Amino acid sequence: MDRSQKHKVVEQLNRSLQGQSIVVVTRQSGLTAGETADLRRKMRAATATFKVTKNRLARLALKGTQFEGLSELFTGPTAIAASADPVAAAKAAVDYANQNEKLVIVGGALGAKRLSADAVKALATLPSLDVLRAKLLGLLVTPATRVATVLQAPAGQLARVLKARAEKGEAA
Repeated sequence: MDRSQKHKVVEQLNRSLQGQSIVVVTRQSGLTAGETADLRRKMRAATATFKVTKNRLARLALKGTQFEGLSELFTGPTAIAASADPVAAAKAAVDYANQNEKLVIVGGALGAKRLSADAVKALATLPSLDVLRAKLLGLLVTPATRVATVLQAPAGQLARVLKARAEKGEAA
């Protein structure tokens, strides 16, 4: 790889990191091409990306981003998992690491806050942003549904009473 190609790789990685909210640094010693392809497929399904990186180029790409503090984690065979969803990349990486011991979580960053490997694993146990939104919407809708039910109950009872009186009046 010549100097201009390296410069393009650094620029591309830097641009891709700009729009992310989380970066997970992994060590993938011994992953086969098939296993890496499977991991990338799982990352894409979780709206995350997975990129095997050259350490020196990754350190250069981190400069000027909120993830600059991760530079020292880039030793040995490393790769980056990243996503705009604060939980997606962590969840996908940790799930795969639990199935395959060749992938090890080294650490990461959520915005400018650096995370240890244990913190990344704890973050992976949280529900995704879409699930949290759905739960919040459910909480907001539930009281309105209950209020509507309570308000409809007296009206329904009144209608039944009036109908019973009308039927009783017709029978008499």
